[in-house]
Amino acid sequence: MSFREESDDRRDLKKPFLHTGSWYRMGSRQSSMMSSSQAIRDRSISVLACVLIIALVAALELSKNNKDRINTSQPFNSFKNNYLLVYSLMMAGDWLQGPYVYYLYSQYGYGKGEIGQLFIAGFGSSMLFGTIVGSLADKQGRKRASVTYCITYILSCATKHSPLYKVLMLGRVLGGIATSLLCSAFESWLVAEHFKRGFDQQWLSLTFSKAIFLGNGLVAIVAGLFGNLLVDSLNLGPVAPFDAAACFLAIGMAIILSSWTENYGDSSENKDLLTQFKGAAVAIASDEKIALLGAIQSLFEGSMYTFVFLWTPALSPNEEDIPHGFIFATFMLASMLGSSFASRLMARSSPKVESYMQIVFVVSAGSLLLPILTTFMVAPSTAKGGGISFSGCIQLLGFCTFEACVGIFWPSIMKMRAQYIPEEARSTIMNFFRIPLNIFVCVVLYNVNAFPITVMFGMCSIFLFVASILQRRLLAISDKTKTEDWTALKDKDAEAEPLNDA
Repeated sequence: MSFREESDDRRDLKKPFLHTGSWYRMGSRQSSMMSSSQAIRDRSISVLACVLIIALVAALELSKNNKDRINTSQPFNSFKNNYLLVYSLMMAGDWLQGPYVYYLYSQYGYGKGEIGQLFIAGFGSSMLFGTIVGSLADKQGRKRASVTYCITYILSCATKHSPLYKVLMLGRVLGGIATSLLCSAFESWLVAEHFKRGFDQQWLSLTFSKAIFLGNGLVAIVAGLFGNLLVDSLNLGPVAPFDAAACFLAIGMAIILSSWTENYGDSSENKDLLTQFKGAAVAIASDEKIALLGAIQSLFEGSMYTFVFLWTPALSPNEEDIPHGFIFATFMLASMLGSSFASRLMARSSPKVESYMQIVFVVSAGSLLLPILTTFMVAPSTAKGGGISFSGCIQLLGFCTFEACVGIFWPSIMKMRAQYIPEEARSTIMNFFRIPLNIFVCVVLYNVNAFPITVMFGMCSIFLFVASILQRRLLAISDKTKTEDWTALKDKDAEAEPLNDA
């Protein structure tokens, strides 16, 4: 079923999705005012959830002992803070745009069909052009690629001032390219620069967890509030968040140009882009650890994106008026809780990241089964409107659990990528990992009304369970490799002993 086709027997899932951005958007805008009692009750539930999660985050941070903290150096702290500032500005530029993309297009008079094509173009651009441009970072330099992200996204923001469909389509293409650069260039630069400066490998996990805590948690919440201030409070119009995003991106670009040094993957001049692609493909095909990592990432991110455009209809199956902004803030706080917990785990030598991620994937799979379980265990309401239902509250708890798993996933997958992906082709391989994801999102987006919501959540749970199985295999391979390395080293020492005796 295409975007232009409508389904009479299923809820329209398109609009909630089209409020999403690179990772998350806030969901569909409220179409009617809530009654006072319902609004107070629903907001009270969300506020209570927010307060509880904030308390948990604070408790986690304050209860850290020496085992949970990593002792670092002053040069590293300066390096880390510089990167976190830049990354937060980049993410602010992304998060500010999210809630107003669909709204802006609708204000220009475009219908769901045209808007759907715009979003598919964005993901298609990320898959095709983004892979090419992102892969150039290894050869042309990660700093240049990061600056290219800023310029590309600023140009994408500028296109939002035009109501012309072709100009908006160009903006989506540019946005798709920028998304690929955001998801590869910055991390590749960080990893290479971290080791070039001689910092301890364990310190890298600290930067990863802080980046997710700030960039995908705190910044997302602040950006949502700031965007609401610009559009609703100051009445600056739906283009204002895009202009603000461009300003944040410009500030971040200035910091990059003034404080970052360039680093490369394989800058050999005799290697063209096709040779680079072949090298990355050979690395994935010849190293099972890299292939498993790519499959795990695609399965989890595919489930995550599907969740993004399903949570609104799941919580309001009968068009209940739910506080989207408060729920979104709750999700982001849950993600912050997860990243805080991940930093605690990664600060210790045990458990290994390959080990605890098995549990994270199983918990994620279980949390997305709740919409299916509540369908059978809780009597569905047939009344239209009203506030969030009892089954909705149960699902909200599960969704917060899933978001906490997302917060654990990002710094953990970053650490594993730093371990297993070869430096000379890091950006190229990371963009290869995103190809299945972009294909999956385009297919789901095009057929979003073809399946009941419970089927789609069931599909996500299966994906996550498969990810846990692949993670178990990755753990087994990594342990086997380390054992073989230790045995080889022991044999080498044994061979050297007679020489020493002589």
